[in-house]
Amino acid sequence: MIDSAAPEVGLQPFLHDTVICVAAPSFALSSPDGQLRGTGVDGFYDQDRRLLHTLRVLVDGAEPEAVDHCSPGAREAVFRAMCRDAADPTSAPWLLVARERAVRHPGDEDLGDTVRLHNVGAHDVRCTFSVVAATDLADVATVKAGAVVGDLPCTPVDGADPGVRWLCPQDKSRVVLRALPGPTAADPRPEPEIVLNDEEHPGRAELRWELLLASDEEWSVQLLVHGKTTTVAGYPVPPRRPAPWATPEVSGHPRLAALLRRGLADLEALRLADPSGATGEREDQFVAAGCPWFLGLFGRDSLWAARMMLPLGTGLARGTLWALARRQGRSDDAFTEEAPGRILHELRPAETRHGHGGMVLPARYYGSVDATPLFVVLLHEAWRWGLDEPELRLLLPHARQAMEWVAGAMGPDDLIRYGKGRANGLLHQGWKDSPDAIRDAAGRHVEPPIALCEVQGYAYQAATGYCELLTAVGAEEAEVARWRERAERLRAAFHRSFWVDESDGRRYPAIAVDADGHPVSGPASNMGHLLNTGILRDDKDCRLIAEALVSDELRTPWGIRTRSARLAGFNPFSYHGGSVWAHDSAIAVHGLASAGFPDEAAALLDGMLDAASHFGYQLPELYAAYPSPRFDRPAPYPPSCRPQAWAAASAALLCSAMLGLEADAPRRRLTVRPIAPSLLGLDSPYSVRGLRLGDHDIEVRVDVFGGTDVLGVDGTDWRVTAFGPPAY
Repeated sequence: MIDSAAPEVGLQPFLHDTVICVAAPSFALSSPDGQLRGTGVDGFYDQDRRLLHTLRVLVDGAEPEAVDHCSPGAREAVFRAMCRDAADPTSAPWLLVARERAVRHPGDEDLGDTVRLHNVGAHDVRCTFSVVAATDLADVATVKAGAVVGDLPCTPVDGADPGVRWLCPQDKSRVVLRALPGPTAADPRPEPEIVLNDEEHPGRAELRWELLLASDEEWSVQLLVHGKTTTVAGYPVPPRRPAPWATPEVSGHPRLAALLRRGLADLEALRLADPSGATGEREDQFVAAGCPWFLGLFGRDSLWAARMMLPLGTGLARGTLWALARRQGRSDDAFTEEAPGRILHELRPAETRHGHGGMVLPARYYGSVDATPLFVVLLHEAWRWGLDEPELRLLLPHARQAMEWVAGAMGPDDLIRYGKGRANGLLHQGWKDSPDAIRDAAGRHVEPPIALCEVQGYAYQAATGYCELLTAVGAEEAEVARWRERAERLRAAFHRSFWVDESDGRRYPAIAVDADGHPVSGPASNMGHLLNTGILRDDKDCRLIAEALVSDELRTPWGIRTRSARLAGFNPFSYHGGSVWAHDSAIAVHGLASAGFPDEAAALLDGMLDAASHFGYQLPELYAAYPSPRFDRPAPYPPSCRPQAWAAASAALLCSAMLGLEADAPRRRLTVRPIAPSLLGLDSPYSVRGLRLGDHDIEVRVDVFGGTDVLGVDGTDWRVTAFGPPAY
């Protein structure tokens, strides 16, 4: 366990204007000019450790002037700059500087930059090119806390290529920076002068080249970073095989096509896999939760992302289920909060101290109330989308253990609760897990034990889906009946405990029920997760939730607020107290469409696509919407992860909601209930080609009136039900 003194913490660094390159588990963060100056989040990272925080490029002792940058892909960035001479009356540059950054999977190539210099002047020039580097080898949690850690001393590296090494004495983690000739430096050049650990900047290394560049001559150098950090045994590794999902093509809806294209690219960069043996073995791939703060296996996040991606294939679901099944709880442990059958909350490379509040989390931490039922929900939904029965039978024992944990979490009132964990663990254990996430209408904090509304929905959906799985494999009817009875008890308890009746006639499910059995007043977005869980009794319940979600209290022009704007303590920049989360809003869109509210779903979908357009079609983890018409665009939530798994996967869920897909591969049934183009603001047909249903590639075409054709499944073997627009 961690026993060293925690560094003094500050403010969490902002990310909204940070250039991020990621190929999990490695990533790089810098300012838009590409320089790493040792401030904020700047750095090259791997396995949750910062390998370098400083990598400055200088020409004659000064930074080149930044011009622009672009990101050709999730793993790459290109920065352009120039050097000018004050004596030149035209202010034209004499030197162009291009910096190409690539983040690769370890073993492919090292992290690093290629810097290219091009003399565009009319004369030969002499200049000093310098690279300044330093590191603290801080872990991501320390960086997130805004804590300052001292730099480490460095030593030269022996070998043909000049380089510098830093070593962390506590755990022997180390990093090496090497300078190799670049593509345009084929002719021999003098070795750089290396200056280490000067008195003013201990731990800093500077590499200097004295260059003579002829007119129109180019010169380049590769700056490669290689680190070795300490991690827990069996920690996930970069995948060797391609992404386990199809890449569909959306026609007729350009904004959704752009969002899906970017979302899939982000998910590809977030992939990790469990270690395996021979190259030919199958891989169990999953997606890490988000960069930079959560670049690892997170039960809730990874499960939700895999659920959203099911219309593109079951491969990601299978990999996610197995990655979590291997780490399923086996015994009771107060520190890790492990319990038999419980599904992991998060996996880190090492035990981590989170700066604010003294929180310390182990490398394997189980403090989540929703990941365990979501594990069973994903298994059931993956089976309905075509997961093979042999795979189902292998995973079913893990589902059985998970459901036993769910049964044990049901209290005397038949609700699923989480209690007070250890003092330096997570206070709240749902997806809204910040310390102030659960508050009533007056803004008062509500302490555990707590029953969350969406968790009751997940647990009910898990129980009913588990009954269907048991029936499919021929389990004893007594076991099926026992779980049906538990599901009905949970459903009855939900309706007995959660509904709030306001004095103005409004009625909605509370975000939670407190320790005394009282519903926590004040509308919150969590209710949107209930719409397609089956826990609601009838269309009237669904309509009450739909009305609450699209009311001015919760709906913004760009998504659903986490907390009503009319409540005390509302803050559009609060993590869970008024911000808009992409996945949360996408779940509401899907729920509204599934429950028969296409108008409301279409309006909310349109708002999310408008939000995406303001973020370059890369939906961030969360963002802010001012409750004022004077602000005509969503605002960044500056520390938000980007890319983030369930935000990126939301594109697939929105596509599924638009098409109204409901799969039942074991019974060879597919239902399609699309939203009419007119509701989506389209005046022409749309289609999605390349969806996956079991072994079938399918295409769904929707004409201008909402009529539907499904291609790719044989009507003699499959029952395809395609609903047109409702009659008015």
